[in-house]
Amino acid sequence: MDGRSEFLCGVVEGFYGRPWSMEQRKVLFQWMQRWELNTYLYGPKDDLKHRLLWREVYSPEEEGQLHTLIVESEKRGLRFVYSLSPGQDIVFSSSCDLSLLKRKLRQVSKLGCQAFAILFDDIDHSLCQADSQAFSSFAHAQVSVANEIYRFLGEPPVFLFCPTEYCGSLCSPSVSKSPYLMTVGEDLLPNISIIWTGSKVISRELSVEGLSEVQSVLQRPPLVWDNLHANDYDSRRLFLGPFKGRYPQLATQLRGLLLNPNCEFEANYIPLHTLGTWYRTGRKEKKGKKRDEEHQYCPEMALSTALHDWMEELSQPLQPGCVCVVLKRSQLSLISTVHPDGEEGVRRGEKEGRSEGGDGEEREKKLHNNQFQQGPGQPRSPGGVLCVEKAPLSESQIRLLVGLHYLPHEHGPSAQRLLQDLTWLKEHCHLVSANDKKGPPQKAEEWRGRAAGFLGVCEEIAALHSSVVSGVSKAVLYDLYPYVWDLRNTALVAKAFICWLGCGTTTGAELLGVESEPWVFKGGVSGELQMLLPIGSNSELFSHPPPLFPTSRLYNIRPYHNKDKAELYCMVRQLQQGAQGSPDSSPAHPDLIGDRCLGPCLALCPEYSMVLEDELGVCGCVLGVVDVRSFAKRCQTCWISPPEDQGEYPDSLLYHFPSQLRLDALPDLVDISVTRCLLTALLTALKANGSHGVFCEMQPTDRMRLDFLTKLGFLEIIRGEARHREGVVLGRLL
Repeated sequence: MDGRSEFLCGVVEGFYGRPWSMEQRKVLFQWMQRWELNTYLYGPKDDLKHRLLWREVYSPEEEGQLHTLIVESEKRGLRFVYSLSPGQDIVFSSSCDLSLLKRKLRQVSKLGCQAFAILFDDIDHSLCQADSQAFSSFAHAQVSVANEIYRFLGEPPVFLFCPTEYCGSLCSPSVSKSPYLMTVGEDLLPNISIIWTGSKVISRELSVEGLSEVQSVLQRPPLVWDNLHANDYDSRRLFLGPFKGRYPQLATQLRGLLLNPNCEFEANYIPLHTLGTWYRTGRKEKKGKKRDEEHQYCPEMALSTALHDWMEELSQPLQPGCVCVVLKRSQLSLISTVHPDGEEGVRRGEKEGRSEGGDGEEREKKLHNNQFQQGPGQPRSPGGVLCVEKAPLSESQIRLLVGLHYLPHEHGPSAQRLLQDLTWLKEHCHLVSANDKKGPPQKAEEWRGRAAGFLGVCEEIAALHSSVVSGVSKAVLYDLYPYVWDLRNTALVAKAFICWLGCGTTTGAELLGVESEPWVFKGGVSGELQMLLPIGSNSELFSHPPPLFPTSRLYNIRPYHNKDKAELYCMVRQLQQGAQGSPDSSPAHPDLIGDRCLGPCLALCPEYSMVLEDELGVCGCVLGVVDVRSFAKRCQTCWISPPEDQGEYPDSLLYHFPSQLRLDALPDLVDISVTRCLLTALLTALKANGSHGVFCEMQPTDRMRLDFLTKLGFLEIIRGEARHREGVVLGRLL
């Protein structure tokens, strides 16, 4: 390969975060060969010996790994470019540092590497005192070192230089007038290629005019380090969309283009697949082939082809037949089954517990037998392992996945519709408000029809989450799960909010949420959905690490219905019995506990009651009171006895925290984050109707609940000695 004339197109592993593994890089080289890419640049920022400890040579083991990579890339017809980032602490005038730099690159050269890059990106512009005396400017210092290293390596055909001003927005005062870039262009040896990212660090488009300008200043065509799919700056964003905004004709203005993609390796199939299509299209045009629709690069067509190929990749079974879930003996009574005869099994042992007269051991034996009865479509493995059929993602689900995680400056169709519908439904919720009885019925029907569409997309997101957990390989699951899980949780809250608005109970006090320009806040689609909610500015309610053990269970959060009362009463009775470690103390009055704990809220303010359910039924609830003072007065006149947690609260507390909540959830929830979503859904409703603070009371011994609420921004306000009984009051402002 003639590196001086060849257009370099491929991948740069240059992100901040955990570097890819050796096995992932080998898969990458296979992809690149298949898609006719030709260059791989090694430069992960978190490889200590690439950046922070650049002076240190590689150990024999590290040498072996690097040599393996170089050999593997050559086998695939790829050019391996080794890069080093000494800019953070190098003393440019130090002969010692220069010797160490040469020693490091000589070591890599002896491993078979023939292409190199020296990077001075993301560093301070200032020079130390010794360098200030030796060089007239920062640019002169960098150019001096780069030129010497280039000559030392024998002037290799590919040698790249990344300037500190590597994009238009970093140039001072501008690209054409930057003294730094002018010095680099004039003094850097002509066969050294210069890296450029475009007008921005993450450029939406690359224009002929912009590239011509920088080419004129640098006195050579730049090599683009393309951050279009880079996501290391936002832990909640992933980019699965096609390579876009760069026309193949730009290749005549460039030395090459290397894509710096997602940190998550498995997320890069579509970006790199479409990059290969872009590169091949440009080569055809360069060879003089007729420019017609068939030979022009179309991102949408390239995406369709990549989606088809990715579906085939994702459909490859790693294990025959099923995904196995290991259940402990203590968990067997916590899961429902569907028997072969169609009769639904018992919800977490509750009904079995009553029919068996409290004999726990016998109940567990019966449940064990029921759990693993083999029926159609429910295979079983020995040793207490329940096998669930592994079904690959459908084409519509993959398109939804890509559309929800598209590009940094552009959402896919499904995401656009989701955000537009939520915005419209919020702004027009008065059409279904109980206070607006004069509005035309057809307008209310329009609102409900659009709400149904929004809820449908939220349900598709929940199903996508479930399918990703149960239907992809471990490698893909590991990389995609945090993002799908995060969006699933935000969609749960948004869906509950729209369902609540549909009940017509809003006053519209704080409905518009936080107004922000597009793209100014982080989080992608999930972040934008969050910011459209009344409680959206409270990031501690939304940003949490995903669970260690993903679950495919489907959850739903919705407003309370009267038919839920029996299940909720049953749940709190079960929780109370578990907390006391004894059977029901009043079997003659089974609703007594429910009446005390939940009755007043369900009867007097059901509009602030939310229910959490999964495929097995109700598994949690949160009850709210928007105004404790007025609620207490209503209880005195309308309820037989005061609620269990309703005491005499001081005015100083109610002034800052006028609302109250109670949260209950069964202890066997696999994904505790859904409880956070449940609580957030209620806080959204309270905030929407004007509340500025909420509190809850619990026992000081309930450490788990205290810790849970503290992580969500609740702070301890008062303890039992400040009131007529024991208890801890936690509150948070909205």
